[in-house]
Amino acid sequence: MIFEGKIILVIGGTGSLGKVLVRRILTDELGKPSKVIIMSRDEAKQQAMRVSYMHRKVTTDEVIYNNFRQLLEFRIGNVRNYADVCSAVKDSNIVINAAALKQVPLCEYFPEQALRTNCLGPANIVRAIRENGYSVDTVVGISTDKACKPVNVMGMSKAIQERIFVSANVLNPKTKFNCVRYGNVLASRGSVIPLFHEQIKAGGPVTVTAASMTRFLLSIDQAVDTIFAVISEGNSGEIYVPIVESATVENMAKAIIGSRNIETEIIGIRPGEKMHEILVSEEECHHVIKRGDYYVILPMLPELRTVNKEAPNALDSEFCSADNVLDLEGTIELMAKHDLNVPAEALPETEELLR
Repeated sequence: MIFEGKIILVIGGTGSLGKVLVRRILTDELGKPSKVIIMSRDEAKQQAMRVSYMHRKVTTDEVIYNNFRQLLEFRIGNVRNYADVCSAVKDSNIVINAAALKQVPLCEYFPEQALRTNCLGPANIVRAIRENGYSVDTVVGISTDKACKPVNVMGMSKAIQERIFVSANVLNPKTKFNCVRYGNVLASRGSVIPLFHEQIKAGGPVTVTAASMTRFLLSIDQAVDTIFAVISEGNSGEIYVPIVESATVENMAKAIIGSRNIETEIIGIRPGEKMHEILVSEEECHHVIKRGDYYVILPMLPELRTVNKEAPNALDSEFCSADNVLDLEGTIELMAKHDLNVPAEALPETEELLR
């Protein structure tokens, strides 16, 4: 039970992924931690999350002033600030970095801001551990398919985060640094599913960037599963990639709309977007193995190749969202499986899934 008695720090823990990650940690499925620390810079989100865990009879003041006595501890801080990172990391055993600027067009307009959060933030974590000798067992960085052959600032900055964490294993052998890389997390804040629902509520139209654009899809719980897997099973410098399905943006919109009289509108690709995403590049596929439900990208640095490959290459070409795309029926079933409010009338064959 890898979390048993551990102090777990989740940086950016008030985001969509962070909240589900913390909830899963607190179920004790990997052991009961001694402390879970949430570090983020938004006091309103922290207060909302704090209140969501409050017992009805506990007053707000009691929760605030007993903050450091609780299993779940909240800290205001910014991953960009080295002192904030040191303060939170120094007593932690496991660090999960979920802090990020992840909106592709926003990062195109403000690349320096993406650099500070997505690159300098991870560098601060590594520096804090290296310069101060903190006894951290594992660090996990959350990456994205956009980091693979990146064409936008968000992906470029996340690709650098991956390199920062992988290379950190060389000079910090007592700490295991890993990353997870995955595609669109269904229903996460800023993703297309909540946008579709809001547009439907407003009477439409539902805006689609490009009909044939494809994206890898996974649920937030699958994203958390990937984090748990790399913490439990990963070796130093490995990047875990969940083996997931993909769909066109058009079929995602159709699945949400169902038989409702809502129009769709093609608006064109936004700044920095790709038509198709890649989770494993053709360059990386030569050092990829399959481990359970995941592709594992082995580190390229020779100093980190201490474990012989336990299996032959799992891929002989890149892992692209344009390959093996779900049809409309498959998209509806996938989205219904993850309870994304697909109308029951969308497809009769999925009626049982929607009950």
